[in-house]
Amino acid sequence: MIYGVAGVALALAACSPKVDGKAAASKGASGTAVLLIDGSSTVYPISEALGEEFQKESGTRVTVGLSGTGGGFKKLCRGEIDIAGASRPIKAEEAKACVDAGIEFIELPIALDALAIVVNQSNKFVDCLTVAELKKLWEPAAQTKITNWKQVRASFPDQPIKLFGAGTDSGTFDYFTKAVNGEEGASRGDYTATEDDNVTISGVSGDANALGYLGLAYYSENKTKVRAAPIRQVDGKCVSPSSETARDASYQPLSRPLFYYVNKKYAAERPHLKAFMTYAFTAKHSEELVAEVGYVPLPEQAYTLALAKFTAGLSGSYFNGGSKVGVTMEELLADVAAKPGTPTAPKP
Repeated sequence: MIYGVAGVALALAACSPKVDGKAAASKGASGTAVLLIDGSSTVYPISEALGEEFQKESGTRVTVGLSGTGGGFKKLCRGEIDIAGASRPIKAEEAKACVDAGIEFIELPIALDALAIVVNQSNKFVDCLTVAELKKLWEPAAQTKITNWKQVRASFPDQPIKLFGAGTDSGTFDYFTKAVNGEEGASRGDYTATEDDNVTISGVSGDANALGYLGLAYYSENKTKVRAAPIRQVDGKCVSPSSETARDASYQPLSRPLFYYVNKKYAAERPHLKAFMTYAFTAKHSEELVAEVGYVPLPEQAYTLALAKFTAGLSGSYFNGGSKVGVTMEELLADVAAKPGTPTAPKP
């Protein structure tokens, strides 16, 4: 089955219910076990696919929301959800909020992604963009000043640009601004910002002069509507976003890992949460479903180690507070390979 990223395949899929920490996710009104996942719109298709298949097999009702990475962390640290999907590592202040609330979390990479820079299908002049051109277009100083394609490159036409991108509560926003502008959160503000990547697809496909950025799955499902601009690498090659270029790290600096953050206490108390994590991090399930929705599965070893880390209940973050550009597979394996009984070590 192909899982449409815009579809609602699960109960209450697009908006997880308002619940307090004690009521979150344990049992529905009928006594059926309920699992709540929220957070990143980028991770949403993965959670939707895994959740639908797990729901069929187990009878557990799975709900998936997309309040953005930052919104998901807020809900996780209030005890409102079981799992937060995230398109970047947790920030130091977010981790502190969890600590202050007495909530431990388990950090687990779930897949790889490549952010796509998309333009309208009728746009034939954007052949290969440099990171410097992206910065010129998206840095804070560009606000109200860089508004025309010709300002980006002299050979581009004298046409206005309309920009679409992630909202400020999105991990995609944090990662993109770090990778392109050098500082997380540093961005011009005069663009159409959204937590729903389908808005970006609709906006770019409907305007010949538009440009936007979003996760690989949303681009992959909408290749007939928008076109991905290749990015010039440091060696001069122009590389397009794809599963292959994310896996071999040749698409930089816009390739990144995606994560699940699990409430440790709920994992110990709720058998259905433990069962879902066992299902999600069984390589044959993740490899098939992650690829099916347009993202890049991790190596089988990574899923095996991640499940062992979850089972051991190793809490904390391997990363030092927020987006990190150029995360290697070795770092992800190190994240999930911490020995039982030892805290997860932060990266300097």
